[in-house]
Amino acid sequence: MGLCGAWALRRAGHEVTLYEQGPIPNPLASSCDQHRVIRYTYGAMTGYARMVAQAYDAWDRLWTDLGRRHYQDTGTLVIARADDAWVRASYDCLTAMALPVETWQPAQLAHRLPFLGFVSDDWALYTPSGGVLFAERILRDLADHLKAHGAELQPSTAVREIDPARAAVRLADGRQDSADQLIVTAGPWIARLLPFLAGRITPSRQVAVYLEAPADQLAAWRKAPTVLDQFEDASGGFYAIPPVGGTSLKVGDHAFSLRGDPDRERAPTAEQTEAALAGARGRIVGFERYRVLETKTCFYSVSEGERFIVEPVEQAWVLAGFSGHGFKFGAVIGEMLATTLAGERTPAALTAWAAGRA
Repeated sequence: MGLCGAWALRRAGHEVTLYEQGPIPNPLASSCDQHRVIRYTYGAMTGYARMVAQAYDAWDRLWTDLGRRHYQDTGTLVIARADDAWVRASYDCLTAMALPVETWQPAQLAHRLPFLGFVSDDWALYTPSGGVLFAERILRDLADHLKAHGAELQPSTAVREIDPARAAVRLADGRQDSADQLIVTAGPWIARLLPFLAGRITPSRQVAVYLEAPADQLAAWRKAPTVLDQFEDASGGFYAIPPVGGTSLKVGDHAFSLRGDPDRERAPTAEQTEAALAGARGRIVGFERYRVLETKTCFYSVSEGERFIVEPVEQAWVLAGFSGHGFKFGAVIGEMLATTLAGERTPAALTAWAAGRA
């Protein structure tokens, strides 16, 4: 959100300084990973489904500025069990938006995705829309683009205090800086800078695992859609991002841990890795043939109802609570913030839109 916001603001003609506590991009940040998913499937959260088309348009403008496109279509498959209300709501939403969508029964699933196992009451929603954003590549190119276009980037420069009333910051080395507007995008660290958010934002330590598929399954995985397989009560399940564009196959658990310190506990234990693999182990055929390449910890900042917080606070704006599904909207949220500062919409309208309620 910080880099995308800086891109949109600089594009609109603003002078921009970006402070980051680590390198830019920061490997400890929530967004720094091989890939992130963009999808229209959002259950009954139709506001976010409608935002996805706007997000694609914003990414196209970003690709033009970067001179390259860090995205690959994969399609999206959402596995359901019996009468799954979330998946049915996603189907209804996609149909209302006139997006192509199909339902696949177990026989079709077994034929098209033989590396996954299904039982008789399973079915799935499939849509050719959606795909993979190559997150680390986007962040690196955004940083280079900003430096080349006049933004001032200050890596390894931690902010210790902020004063929203004066749009001012105090840095770890004692220096101070101020601006006309302060944009705070500190992810799971944000409540340390704005303590009043502690009750609204919960850091959530999530573990993802990169796998090497067996040689005889690799080609099929590279043609596979992104897979979402979540228990309806959100108590478990898994996701799988296919190994496209030179990346690895990534799997993880949907369920939020709702605990952890983003400055510590960065190396997953064997027990935590096994927990992240539990859903995949129960769904991927011949899972014992897959080799673990890497495990990684990512910290989400989870808000109530997974609704984004994009709100003004005196002379500052807070961008927070993206709950593991914000990356796809980074470019469009940056643009919407820039146009709101230009007076093209009210702050209240932006806040409602970002919360999926517009």
